[in-house]
Amino acid sequence: MQTKLTLRLESELIDQAKEHAKEQGKSLSQIVADYFTIFTTKSKKTKLAPITQSLVGILKDSNLDEEDYKKHLEEKYL
Repeated sequence: MQTKLTLRLESELIDQAKEHAKEQGKSLSQIVADYFTIFTTKSKKTKLAPITQSLVGILKDSNLDEEDYKKHLEEKYL
């Protein structure tokens, strides 16, 4: 069931949003609906595969940093 929603926004922002919707070949209502769908989907926790879940946080107490990783890649590929 579709319901009407009233938003109060700056005129310039509305004009930019309308132009964006036109460029995308969609209505402004569809752009807003797409955004809400993405926004609410991202907020739900994503299920990770068991093997991936077992690796989460495994290095949090290690003293490795980005430079260690770069050094590893250089040794491996150069």
